[in-house]
Amino acid sequence: QVQLVESGGGSVKSGGSLRLSCAASGHSYFKHYMGWFRQAPGKEREVVAEIEAGGPTSYADAVKGRFTISQDNAKNTLFLQMNSLKPEDTAMYYCAAGTPLRKSGAPSYDYWGQGTQVTVSS
Repeated sequence: QVQLVESGGGSVKSGGSLRLSCAASGHSYFKHYMGWFRQAPGKEREVVAEIEAGGPTSYADAVKGRFTISQDNAKNTLFLQMNSLKPEDTAMYYCAAGTPLRKSGAPSYDYWGQGTQVTVSS
């Protein structure tokens, strides 16, 4: 019902920038919430940034002020602008789409992309 394809990852030096993109097909109902997650080797997957239909965004403390999540609804594309990158940002980055849980309204991410690797060297 939803397909997500990430692109834009790569290798950069500390302080550099990258812009990730996620092409998202499928009905908008299943994309009420869109998010970027990351997983570094040996660590659990963690949320990086989320955006809700209508525009509210949230960020992990580790990336606040450096990363910006946005979307182009006309092109069904989600973006993550990453500035001032640090070696600790090195991870596989995943795009996800989800719907609100009935009782809490919190996002439930049901669809995931394959991921794009981001490597930041010091």
